[in-house]
Amino acid sequence: MTSQQSDTAIHHPEGRHYEVRGRRLWVETEGSGDPVLLLSGLGPAGSHLVFHPFFSALAEDHQVIYVDLFGRGRSDQPAELTDITFREDVADVAALIEALDVGPVHVYGFSYGGLLGQALALDHAGLVRSLVLANSLHSPEMWQLNHANINRELALQAPEVWARIQELRAQGLASTDEELRTQFAAATKLVRFYDPDNASLLLNEPGARNMELYPVFVGADVDFMIGGEVARIPDFRPRLKEITVPTLVLAGRFDRALYPKLQHEFVLHAPQFEFQVLERSGSFGHVEEPETVFARLREFWKAG
Repeated sequence: MTSQQSDTAIHHPEGRHYEVRGRRLWVETEGSGDPVLLLSGLGPAGSHLVFHPFFSALAEDHQVIYVDLFGRGRSDQPAELTDITFREDVADVAALIEALDVGPVHVYGFSYGGLLGQALALDHAGLVRSLVLANSLHSPEMWQLNHANINRELALQAPEVWARIQELRAQGLASTDEELRTQFAAATKLVRFYDPDNASLLLNEPGARNMELYPVFVGADVDFMIGGEVARIPDFRPRLKEITVPTLVLAGRFDRALYPKLQHEFVLHAPQFEFQVLERSGSFGHVEEPETVFARLREFWKAG
């Protein structure tokens, strides 16, 4: 999921490091108004770059806050990759909101960022004004189902890719080994976008994704069996009814990974949540339908 745009073409808002809990986190801000904190995905290894340049449209009337989690993007790197845990990520974000002195904030949690958002809304509710769960997850079980459906789609829609994946696995390779990762990446456009050409809209730059962290955090064979820190993330379903802040779940009709049926489970466990399907999106609604997404966000925040 790389862009053909050069690194020099990427515009970053003004940013600097904030020290929280003995580590420096990179934060960029733009705009003014009610603060919106963006928590990124691309697995647990991505940086805030996934939100550029799309969320600049919100800076017309909101203060948009981008953050790189510890060990990702431009933030400090750990001595050991195993120092990065879900619990520590939650604590870092909570401390950062306090350090920025902007709380309570609207939290937009994309993918892995939505898991952080749920933990914040449950255990640090005073820091959260509202919560958006965009193509996110509620449990390790859902993470596993996500990969199972991707594999099913590949087997059905890209049998030549799936055959090569099976060959490499027969040789003993785990799914995060370079050769297998290349095969899965080649089919990303098929399973994560309404329009495969929109994959080129995602920006890339050195350090935008910590690929060494990825197999440690999710397990070396994550495309078939989750492991690592992901397997230890709480199942939030039993507690979702405890979330009292306004919460909106966004799903992509053509998301073959975190597909709409999985997203709808949020409102089955928490009927107080709002739910919307984006009809021309896959996993990246803010990329494929930015105008629809931002109009809905403004409506949601105004009502809340």
